[in-house]
Amino acid sequence: MLSLKKEKKPFKAKFKLSYVAMLIVLVLLAISALPNLYPNKSWLHISAASDVKTQVMPSTENLVSFLNSQGFEVSESLKDQANINVLLNTPTQSAQAQAALKSNFPNTQVKIVEHATSPIWLQEFGLSPIKLGLDLNGGVLFVLDVDLEKAVDEQLLSAYQQTKAIIVKQKAYGVKAKQTNQGFEISALENAGDKLIVVIKELKSRFENLTTTTSTNGNLQVVKISYSEQGRSAFDKEVMSQTLTTLRSRIEELGITEAVTQRQGKQRIRIELPGVQDPAEAKRIIGATASLGFYQLKERGGQTFNLQSGGTIKLDPVPIFTGEHINNANIGRDDWGKPLVQLSLDGQGGDAMSAFSKANIGKPMATLYSEYSQNAKGEVVKKSEVINVANIAQHLSSRFSITNMQSQQAAADLALLLRAGSLTAPVTIVHEQTIGPSIGQDNINNGLAALMLGMGLTLAFMALWYRRLGLIANVALILNLTSLVGLMSLLPGVVLTLPGIAGLVLTIGMAVDTNVIIFERIKEERRKGRPPYQAIQEGYKQAANTIFDANITTMITAIILYGIGYGPVKGFAITLALGLITSVFTGVYVSKYLSQSLYLKLGKKAGVNAHA
Repeated sequence: MLSLKKEKKPFKAKFKLSYVAMLIVLVLLAISALPNLYPNKSWLHISAASDVKTQVMPSTENLVSFLNSQGFEVSESLKDQANINVLLNTPTQSAQAQAALKSNFPNTQVKIVEHATSPIWLQEFGLSPIKLGLDLNGGVLFVLDVDLEKAVDEQLLSAYQQTKAIIVKQKAYGVKAKQTNQGFEISALENAGDKLIVVIKELKSRFENLTTTTSTNGNLQVVKISYSEQGRSAFDKEVMSQTLTTLRSRIEELGITEAVTQRQGKQRIRIELPGVQDPAEAKRIIGATASLGFYQLKERGGQTFNLQSGGTIKLDPVPIFTGEHINNANIGRDDWGKPLVQLSLDGQGGDAMSAFSKANIGKPMATLYSEYSQNAKGEVVKKSEVINVANIAQHLSSRFSITNMQSQQAAADLALLLRAGSLTAPVTIVHEQTIGPSIGQDNINNGLAALMLGMGLTLAFMALWYRRLGLIANVALILNLTSLVGLMSLLPGVVLTLPGIAGLVLTIGMAVDTNVIIFERIKEERRKGRPPYQAIQEGYKQAANTIFDANITTMITAIILYGIGYGPVKGFAITLALGLITSVFTGVYVSKYLSQSLYLKLGKKAGVNAHA
């Protein structure tokens, strides 16, 4: 007897410890779900425009009076040092109110900012409501096409131009570069073979994905330069990765934190901007394909470019450095009050600028601005023009300025694009869709109504059909929904969409299905004459394998949907996958504890002998 007691104590301690851990998890998930009872509110932040320093801000009373006169009822207004903050009775009208304020007060800057309404202690823990997707929060959807063919053509053109510069630099007499339909080729006389090898070696060091094919044509050795299939695949992958990174940086610069940016197909990118109610600004920045380069002037040879002020100029085709070496860019004003852009370079760009400026004090340097656009025929064309030519007055390093900007807005746009990075391939917006916040609110109301209806019918069925066990299933079901909402709120990157709400409804059905399997097993064991405690133990034990198998196969499907899907499909997959985890947790472990304790206690009160 003594040895038997010693074996049971550790088992009971372990049993109780697992229940304590289960309780802690449930409490934490419930707390993380609490902020969803306090949805964020959209406030209007009104401040003086950044380029109008002497502008007197309109008073709070004037702004409130104007909004009320335009049919926008103001619920609350606050004033701090920099902003006047206004909350409307109908937050879905924020975009219209923003447009009205910009039109009537042109020297003000109006932004729509989400404010948390949850208790301070929840905010201090970093807890917030579930992030809502485009179809629930309203916003803008862009689908962009990345012109990989144009990117390859531009890369080959750059390689061709740099090849000519390398030939001059290496004094490779007898070596010549010529463009072809598939790329370009380098030819060399018989006595210039050594120089050809040097040129090819330096070219490949600059462009790793290029391939060479050597042939002879009389007394000429000809090397064709192009992309191999493997090199082209690597280049396309690099361009798409760089484009995604740049677009995400631009979206961050716009202050949009809930955006979804992902690759769609071979050469398209899908961008969802939930909550954005000013699509024009987002479109102007996201669709821009501007790039910047700094070049030395060439009196002889070189490449001809247009000057923004009129006329033409010849530049060295190889840049001193490009926009990819710019760490930061900010707008400012020169001594005459004209807008400028202040640049900060990385180490490589700073070294290039330092070496060039030191050797060329008193000589000019040109700033070339390039962007892609569509012509009347719908073809993507590249437009490049020199926006600035300035003499280098002193030895420069990693900090200098671009002056003579056309306007403050042009300077601000250029600074933003340079901070976020330029695109190496032209992008075209092939699909644009704007979803108003009122439509998003309707989707939320309809989705929640479907969820509540499904849950209500399920709770009623389980309570009527399984009686005491049904009550336990209902408690587990409510805990499952609470845990799922808490988990979705807790995990970064999880966004709730309308199909995600459908996933919630499906999760309820799957959670109940788990309990139905278990309870039917328990009934079978009771029909065999087992006492309640043993029937419960055997029921959960025998049903566990079936439940795990069913949920694992569904989880595989959810993972596949998440991997290949996008937008609504991805939102559904996330909700389904997380719902499977919480369903197993509450349907197997939590309900087992409830069955072993509450069911048996209720049975004793009803006069049932739990051990006989």
